[in-house]
Amino acid sequence: MEPILMKGIQLLLSLSLLIVLHELGHFIPAKIFKTRVEKFFLFFDVKFALIKKKFGDTVYGIGWLPLGGYVKISGMIDESMDTEQMQQEPQPWEFRSKPAWQRLIIMLGGVTVNLILGFLIYMMILFVWGKNTLPNSALPMGMGVTSLAEEVGFQKGDQILNVDGKALDVALDINKMLLIRSVEKVEVQHANGRRETLEIPEDFGSRMFSSGQMNVLFPRFPAEIDSVLTDKNAYAAGFRPGDKIIGADDTVIEDWVELRDYNNDRANQMVRYVVARNRDRDTLNLVLDADGKMGVIPAAGIKIDQIELSLAESIQEGFSYGYWTLFDYVAQFKYVFTKKGASQLGGFGAIGSLFPDQWDWRAFWASTAFISIILAFMNLLPIPALDGGHVMFLLYEMVSGRKPNDKFMEYAQMAGFFLLLALVIYANGNDLFRFLSN
Repeated sequence: MEPILMKGIQLLLSLSLLIVLHELGHFIPAKIFKTRVEKFFLFFDVKFALIKKKFGDTVYGIGWLPLGGYVKISGMIDESMDTEQMQQEPQPWEFRSKPAWQRLIIMLGGVTVNLILGFLIYMMILFVWGKNTLPNSALPMGMGVTSLAEEVGFQKGDQILNVDGKALDVALDINKMLLIRSVEKVEVQHANGRRETLEIPEDFGSRMFSSGQMNVLFPRFPAEIDSVLTDKNAYAAGFRPGDKIIGADDTVIEDWVELRDYNNDRANQMVRYVVARNRDRDTLNLVLDADGKMGVIPAAGIKIDQIELSLAESIQEGFSYGYWTLFDYVAQFKYVFTKKGASQLGGFGAIGSLFPDQWDWRAFWASTAFISIILAFMNLLPIPALDGGHVMFLLYEMVSGRKPNDKFMEYAQMAGFFLLLALVIYANGNDLFRFLSN
């Protein structure tokens, strides 16, 4: 199956699950508080529905427009914009007739379900598949560094001992933490064995983002070849699986990143490589292609290990992972309001790219949990037409004792809808632009 089709199927399945459960989060408390729910739809039924069936007071169905889903609650100004109903006298079963605290619980139900679901999925993943670990011992050559990392004292070959006093389960998480979590201190062990505690500037995350150096520290591993593409120049030049490149012209090569950087500046040029093969050394000449590529595939440099967890450990670790996933997403949201951040907004294409090319249950559930937490946060934004917009007006009513009039709510709902529509078009336009650019 084509990778894009596989990603699309996973995205559709994941969103369908999350949308139904989100809407159930509104539906169940509405029913508990004896509020009539007129419709429960997966996807939008603009003009017509693919499937619909009425049970009791509610029409259940599947729409044709896969941009979300909804429950239509009687007596509520929502995306249906049913103003005719709102002109009638309030009925006991309507949303507007219920106490503010009940309306607040109904509106928070979807967000609550998405948040809890994300945490529960992470707990399940850890219990079934275990916890990923990549300790320093798995990186014997330590870390490579960019120029920005060097500015604060990191050096080539560093081992990351702890970040703000805490050791990392996965050493590569250092980049995410530096970018988002306002790290203050990183203790490292340099290649010469000396330990040092580095003070991280408060604006270092912003400097990473603006410079484009999102991975200022990266794993170093030898420039060893796993396989050689037989239709490329490298095979004809004599390169073979297992070869270890230790030199290029007069430059010593210690790892793949150094080799890549050296090659990138020499497209279509002849390079003389020094190769270690078994216990011998050989010199091979190769003309790089137009992209500076050799036509070889690197040997696997790092290996992620899994540690089995008990149910109690999975619950604890899953809660922690869910918390930091939410924290990191909220913290990085500040970058959206920069010119560069706005250009990186993505729509369904970006969400679909979270899923692997081939079916993998662990990856599917991990992506679903992440999307669920994103949906919880995004839906809570105080934008009319989102749950957060309704919550904002309900809190205003509860504090002030005054309910916003229906006409104001109609205008706010329309404004929020058009704002969301513009954001959807913009984000998916970015996806299309990136696709065409590549």
